[in-house]
Amino acid sequence: MAQLALAQTPKQPNVIIIITDDQGYGDLGSTGNPHVQTPVLDKFAQESVRFNNFYVSPVCAPTRSSVMTGRYSLRTGIRDTYNGGATMAQSEVTIAEMLKMANYRTGIFGKWHLGDNYPFRPNDQGFDESVIHLAGGMGQVGDITTYFKGDRSYFDPILWHNGVQEAYNGYCSDIFTQEAMDFIQENSGQPFFCYLSFNAPHTPLQVPDKYYQMYKDIDPSSGFDNDGRPFPHMSEKDKEDARKVYGMVTNIDENVGKLLDTLENLNIADNTIIIFITDNGPQQSRYIAGMRGKKGSVYRGGVRVPFFIKNPAFKADKEVETPAAHIDLLPTIAELCHVNLPKSKTVDGRSLVPLINSSNPKWPERYLFFYWTRRYPELYNNIALQKGDYKLVGHTSYDSHITEFELFNIEKDPYEQSNIILENTELAETFKKDLDDLYYELISSENLIHPPRIEIGNTKENPTILNRNDADGERGIWNQEEVYGKWNVKVNAGMYHIKLKFIKPVVTGGNLLFEAGSVVHRKEVQGPDTDILEMKNVYLPEMECEILPYYFVDNKKIFPFWVQMEKIN
Repeated sequence: MAQLALAQTPKQPNVIIIITDDQGYGDLGSTGNPHVQTPVLDKFAQESVRFNNFYVSPVCAPTRSSVMTGRYSLRTGIRDTYNGGATMAQSEVTIAEMLKMANYRTGIFGKWHLGDNYPFRPNDQGFDESVIHLAGGMGQVGDITTYFKGDRSYFDPILWHNGVQEAYNGYCSDIFTQEAMDFIQENSGQPFFCYLSFNAPHTPLQVPDKYYQMYKDIDPSSGFDNDGRPFPHMSEKDKEDARKVYGMVTNIDENVGKLLDTLENLNIADNTIIIFITDNGPQQSRYIAGMRGKKGSVYRGGVRVPFFIKNPAFKADKEVETPAAHIDLLPTIAELCHVNLPKSKTVDGRSLVPLINSSNPKWPERYLFFYWTRRYPELYNNIALQKGDYKLVGHTSYDSHITEFELFNIEKDPYEQSNIILENTELAETFKKDLDDLYYELISSENLIHPPRIEIGNTKENPTILNRNDADGERGIWNQEEVYGKWNVKVNAGMYHIKLKFIKPVVTGGNLLFEAGSVVHRKEVQGPDTDILEMKNVYLPEMECEILPYYFVDNKKIFPFWVQMEKIN
């Protein structure tokens, strides 16, 4: 953790960040959706400072790293949502670490998605209390305790409480909210930071029947005939997905209401800063206030989200039109909590306090950068740079002429329908030069050149379970049996027991091969078919290496679902 210095100032406020997963800009009543019922969040928005042009990354892990650090995700080592690219470097300073230095108690409840093993877990990155699922979502391959539950993965889950598996009863969003409220109650006598990070309404779209029944008969595409804004085509599947999403969002709304009531009952609401934000646009097609694109896109539908910040010290029901972004949260919280920014780190964001407090602050225009492609950024593919009224978008080849880009005036054309590049090539060239400069700066980041490595055999996590979300290798590692995968690790010398779990039972009679750097072990497998294979008493020297485990049988090369490595001495 980088060194911090504290500023001496008055009483420090509590901080709560509420973030939802794949809830688009249009999934609130307050943003014009006539179907979804969000009375608590709509009222909260009216009582808050609302940033009407707030931007995030097109997908979840990059947004979350920027929220936590105030830095563009590529600086932190985050370059993907899986495929080994969703691990944030230990050297990054999170909001939790920054506030712990000021004697805050810190807790996270829900989705982390910035590393599942030591030294990248929440409790390694500044959180005193954590109740989380793994990887990018419950029911995903990386969340090994819920994946095999199928259509019940959001119910009665086994979660990770301070790094240890623990069984819970109920629906995931209810559990995370209750844990957050318990944390707040236990720490109400001192400054605290609570990060309530819902995994809903991310897929799989599992919702308690009570909330589904509220929407089962609606047509989510109706009610917009005279709207005048672009509206995406919705298939029957999109409509059914929207019904489930709206049910999940209404459940979140009720849970936020319970949390707000807890603050009032504890008489701490007046000294608490509450932020509501979502992590990217919607995954499915539905109402999104006329914007183009959805999750994964650099168009506004993928990156513009609601952002509300509330505290009695702020003027209520205020709207801010100045563009702001996820990178601004850490510096804003630092100023509001009277804590200096991390030293020796480039903080890309700015404090939003001048925009919150003043109607006409000095606020120089700046560029905001967006991109999304798998593994690493592809030059000029799904990439954008925005400043002032203008936004340059690339969906083209690396060697394209400037006229093959798109340029939008988002003040006059907020739905990004009219490409004005041919009339503004000189302006576009200026944007492209700045885009090039920032692109090459970010892809040269230390944490991309030397990616973070999971540490094996450390006493702070032993055994270590390597999951598929963190497996590098070929693109798109998910639940395939035969796929090229590996884990990049740092090994502490010692004797290990190694257990390998497979997606389904494998036929015995084959050979298990375990390769770690220069150490290669082979074992003939006999006995009944099984989904668990083991190698015991494997000595590994201290090294940085790739772990490549495979089972060879019947002309198949099968990659394990997870690998557990336990250091026994």
